Amino acid sequence: MLDKSQLEHIESRLQEERAKALRSLGLFDQMAKADRESGDSTLAAYTDHMADQGTEAMEREKAALFATKEGRYLYRLEQALRRLYNDPENFGNCHTCGAALGFERLDALPHARYCIDCKVKEEDGA
Repeated sequence: MLDKSQLEHIESRLQEERAKALRSLGLFDQMAKADRESGDSTLAAYTDHMADQGTEAMEREKAALFATKEGRYLYRLEQALRRLYNDPENFGNCHTCGAALGFERLDALPHARYCIDCKVKEEDGA
């Protein structure tokens, strides 16, 4: 079980990571808005070369994928904060086997839900 200072540290780490993810998503929103606005300019009357259009489409897809990944990460961080606030006595225990995750693992990956053994088994499909 984590002590109070360790829980406070993990809460701080979760809040920091959450703020970074929100900033990243904010940058995505700004880039998407700038792309939409640039499409409305007078230069939009000129047709782009097909290669330019393909590059722009690829960049939009990459940005959308990034936003989706950041959105999932933000969701996991917020779920971890809920677990921490709702049940601090059990925060840091593996959801599968109940073993303590350890402060070092949580410091490195504050939203972790599984111990390393259970995570490896999950990823191997066992």
